[in-house]
Amino acid sequence: MGDVITPDRSRQTVLKHVQVREYVRELITGAEPGSPAPSERELVQRFGVARMTVRQALDALVSEGLLERVPGRGTFVARAKIDVQVRLSSYTEEMARRGMKPDARTLLARMESAGPGVARALEIDQGDRVVHWQRLRLADGSPMCIEDAYLADSIVPGFLDAPLPDSLYSELKRRDILPTWGEDSVDADVAKPDEADLLGIITGASVLRVARRAFAGNIAVEVSRSTYRADRYTLWVPLSRPNLPVTPGR
Repeated sequence: MGDVITPDRSRQTVLKHVQVREYVRELITGAEPGSPAPSERELVQRFGVARMTVRQALDALVSEGLLERVPGRGTFVARAKIDVQVRLSSYTEEMARRGMKPDARTLLARMESAGPGVARALEIDQGDRVVHWQRLRLADGSPMCIEDAYLADSIVPGFLDAPLPDSLYSELKRRDILPTWGEDSVDADVAKPDEADLLGIITGASVLRVARRAFAGNIAVEVSRSTYRADRYTLWVPLSRPNLPVTPGR
């Protein structure tokens, strides 16, 4: 599978399972489908971590479709998928895909101390400086969502010293830290009074809350929490079926 890649130990703040995950990700990039992945035992010895930590890292790559487990044989590089996959995209890109004109109004932009949740998600220390940028996102002039984005000051130094960019992801691309992959979680909820006023809906109307962590390589670049009005926004998730053997009679 090529030369052995020494794990990057320069970022001490990176969680152990993230180090293992990104090491394996780089190791299998370009490998032939069906090639064996490093064993749990090998990774435990290399990184000096618990087997549970290694399993968490491999589980993440299985969930992404990069690895597949074969019972009784081990873990292997997954076969290429032909179905359309979910792509990490910005709000601007999503609205453009829907044929709508994106726009935004800044509600808040300031430096804050990272609370426990944001610190954990950005893989920094609690109390570290973070940029908090809150915007009302519009589509064809109508409110679509309220977005709170958090970025570690150490990752985007001077972000608030210049005029705020029209697009966060364009600015991250300019800084050479454009997110390449991420994690979204979605919950159904009802709008609070202040959210309803901004979104132009009634208090208690249905909303979708989307929490995102976006990464550039192994660096957690952005954490965002967006509240979408459910009457204007449909979450589109293409699905693919794993390549499993067919069981007769089913």
